[in-house]
Amino acid sequence: MAKVSVTEDAVLEALRVVEDPEVRRSIVEMDMVRHIVIDGSKVDVEIVLTIRGCPMRSVIEDQVRDALLSIPGVTMATITIGTMTDEERDRFATKIRGKEGEETVSPLLQADSSTKFIAVASGKGGVGKSTVTANLAVAFARLGYRVGIVDADIYGFSIPNIFGIADVKPAVVSNLIMPAQTHGLKIVSMHFFVPENRPVIWRGPMLGKMLRNFFQEVHWGELDIMLLDLPPGTGDIALDVHNMLPKSLELIVTTPHVNAADVAVRAGYMAQQVKHDIIGVIENMAYYQCGQCGEKAYLFGQGGGEQVAQTLGTQLLAQIPLGEIGASTTGLFAPESLQGEAFHELAMTLADRLAMQPSVTV
Repeated sequence: MAKVSVTEDAVLEALRVVEDPEVRRSIVEMDMVRHIVIDGSKVDVEIVLTIRGCPMRSVIEDQVRDALLSIPGVTMATITIGTMTDEERDRFATKIRGKEGEETVSPLLQADSSTKFIAVASGKGGVGKSTVTANLAVAFARLGYRVGIVDADIYGFSIPNIFGIADVKPAVVSNLIMPAQTHGLKIVSMHFFVPENRPVIWRGPMLGKMLRNFFQEVHWGELDIMLLDLPPGTGDIALDVHNMLPKSLELIVTTPHVNAADVAVRAGYMAQQVKHDIIGVIENMAYYQCGQCGEKAYLFGQGGGEQVAQTLGTQLLAQIPLGEIGASTTGLFAPESLQGEAFHELAMTLADRLAMQPSVTV
């Protein structure tokens, strides 16, 4: 049998299938393969990552090794993981942004973007708006959609805690922020950029600038849907979202209590005044269902969600039950739980209304 000669071109071609997990592009395309040394059936490569201590280092290393050993004639592969120089990071960021010196507008904000935006709003705090945002995002991801979350509650950010990623520090490459990734989602929150437990004391214009940076300076890649967890009420951030994302749809979250419903209507009226379509109402903490007997207890009353929907001329899309005490340590519900099933049905309903098709096979 003739001996197979391994070439550098064959090595590069094999490595094209390996993607950087943050930008979802080939490590060959992103110039992350620095050196290739071939010695008969042995191949040594050096892969450079954007930052030292990259949490995905072992994943990339394993994928590179598998790709190299798939090449005919290669029997041994050695991988060295290095860190990019400043110049390499600049080139990496330029590849993501586009041509150097080009005015960059986030692809998500361009007129021809296919990304669907849903702002999750409430009239008051304490109704579980962030929990609804997080669990709905997870439900979409489980269906095969590419999902992002902007934690736009600049003062009361809670999305990272719900996902258990409060200690995560997103990578920053030449002023380009890589969103945190978990549960198949991409997430950006003000939490990642302020010292622990320090209050954010900003006026309206600064809030709007930070929100715009969450789009302009973050590499989101391709998304099917973006959920925005708005702060409660009708303040500056809500107005900025409405101005920045004129095509955004809105979900109103309330509880069954009549007082919460009255306040939630105001958030809906604001959306209508700025010409945003309200896609529906979610009644959170709608009831408690006994796990033994199946009976429902309406601890916060009944009818709030239906009241909000009727007043705003929309539909009550879901009634999310209360969870068992201690069943979730973070706020995310298991898919087989009553809450998980409710969010699954909600995601299916919204995807159908928005005529969306999954991008990922699950």
